Amino acid sequence: MADSTTRREAGDESVPQLGSELMDLIVAYLKQETLQPLKGLGRFVTFGTAGSVVLGMGLVILDLAGLRALQEVEGRPGEVFFGAHSWMPYAIVAVATVVVMALAGLRILRGRPR
Repeated sequence: MADSTTRREAGDESVPQLGSELMDLIVAYLKQETLQPLKGLGRFVTFGTAGSVVLGMGLVILDLAGLRALQEVEGRPGEVFFGAHSWMPYAIVAVATVVVMALAGLRILRGRPR
C-alpha cells in the first residue's frame, strides 16, 4: 500500500503542472537510460579504436619485415625467388596478411566466451 502522504489525488494539481512534471520525468528517464550508458561506452570505443590502430600499424611493419626478409633470399643466385619467381615474396606476404586478417575477423565474430 502506498503512504497517503506520497499519493496525490487527481484534483490536487492542474493539468499544465502535471504535463510539466511528466516532461521532467521523461527527460530524466531518457538521460538515465541513454546518456549515462553512452558515456560508459565511450571509454571502450576509445580504447578499441586506439588498439585497432596500433595493431594495424604493427601488422604493416610485420609485413614489411617479412617482405624484406624474403627479398634478401631472392638476391642470392640459385635460390627459390630468383628471376621469374621474383614476384613470390609479394604473394607470400599478401596471403599471410589475408590469413592474419581472417583469423582476427573470426575472433571478432565469435566474440567473447560467456
